[in-house]
Amino acid sequence: MHATKIDIPENLREKLVALLNARLADAIDLMVQTKQAHWNVKGPSFIALHELFDKVSEEVEEHVDTIAEPITTLGGVTDGTVRDAAKASNLPEYPHNIADGKDHVEAVSAILAKFGALVRKGIDQANKLEDADTADLFTGVSRGIDKLLWFVEAHAQAAR
Repeated sequence: MHATKIDIPENLREKLVALLNARLADAIDLMVQTKQAHWNVKGPSFIALHELFDKVSEEVEEHVDTIAEPITTLGGVTDGTVRDAAKASNLPEYPHNIADGKDHVEAVSAILAKFGALVRKGIDQANKLEDADTADLFTGVSRGIDKLLWFVEAHAQAAR
């Protein structure tokens, strides 16, 4: 840990850094997995899904930065390489054997939902560590991920 005048005890900062790095690995993995869908989607909804998955990846990239920066602010080291993410991600591997738009919608919505659940768990963990800032950061990320999940799931939902 690097020295900082932030008024959070070092032992709590270490736990917060570990929590943030864990979600950072997941966010980087999510960003790249949505690019995988963007590059490989096929079918009648190709252009709509191709553009949607690109938008999802871009918005997740913003969350990556949002999660990464407080790590160094707290005195930690950001573990933000693709190799770091591959080792630490809690997300399942993206299926490589799909092309159909419906299958990609299902796969992307599943990883968005999994990431959203991990971020909500992070809110609770940050609250237990008595860091309202990190809990608020995760709340904002959660809100954004839920919106992206809505956009993707809408492609699989029919009117009732």
